[in-house]
Amino acid sequence: MGPKVELMMQDFDFIDSCMKKVINGNIISYDEAERLITTNDLIKLADSANIITKKFNEDNIDVESLINAKSGNCPEDCSFCAQSTFYETGISKYPLLADDIILEKASEAQLNGAASFCLVCAYREPSQNDFEKICKIIEKLRKHVKLDINVSLGFMTTERAIRLKSLGVKRYNHNLETSESFFPKICKTHEFSDRIRTARIVKGVGLELCCGGIIGMGESTRQRIELAFSISTLEPDEVPINILIPRKGTPKELDNCLIHPIDIIRTIAVWRFIMPKTILKIAGGREVHFSDGGKLALQAGANGIITGGYLTTNGNEPNKDIQMIHKIGLDTRIH
Repeated sequence: MGPKVELMMQDFDFIDSCMKKVINGNIISYDEAERLITTNDLIKLADSANIITKKFNEDNIDVESLINAKSGNCPEDCSFCAQSTFYETGISKYPLLADDIILEKASEAQLNGAASFCLVCAYREPSQNDFEKICKIIEKLRKHVKLDINVSLGFMTTERAIRLKSLGVKRYNHNLETSESFFPKICKTHEFSDRIRTARIVKGVGLELCCGGIIGMGESTRQRIELAFSISTLEPDEVPINILIPRKGTPKELDNCLIHPIDIIRTIAVWRFIMPKTILKIAGGREVHFSDGGKLALQAGANGIITGGYLTTNGNEPNKDIQMIHKIGLDTRIH
């Protein structure tokens, strides 16, 4: 037996032992996660992540649609974001959309097979006037469509979170974006701890938490693991993994730190080991970085997608995404 074959067998056995550990309800360590993400046996890693997914989540893929209900003019300086006032990115900027536009988009999402609809707004936090308008929109959405209604409105207070919960909002999205050690390199106008605070407020009032991040911004492999463990401590119900698409006019446009598709798969798979029960959702960037639209990712630990477009970029057509899911023998979660 040559040294290369012996190394592959060692990797196979190690991945298998970690998979069994997770399936038996135990937690892998930081060091184990780091060894997993650098393994030479990518096929075994992906297959094992897929087994964990099916163990805890069966064969259902969570399909979500969203609307950029208030675009641009965000006062934060996140270096990846086309909606920041700090950068000239040429995006369409507009205040909170009219109710009928939002209701129409939600109806389309329902017809296209989505199980949830997320109202996303570019705020640090909404003004009181906008918050009241959003609450009225949520009330209309709850009457108009049979979808889970989720929101993403920036920083949150306990009082506002309680109000959203009372209106029937299911899930609040507030991403950590990146690891605590890398965060100062992507944002100066607020701190990592501010994001943690809102995530804990949301969980504290009984809303489900959607909390993920972006990979491919120049962070190290170790920092991707660091982010996953930070997210896991918040016990989120859903974790979106976004893959950076460098936007014109942002500092990240010139960083030249694109991530290889294989490293994306490694990250998704290892995040599944770290968070076996959550909805692990491949989100922004999958259509650009995966030639198959994310099919491989859905067989390597992911069990959710966002379809039909994102905040400032287009996405796959919903019918094509649904066809892709069914083609690989998976089902869509129906509300």
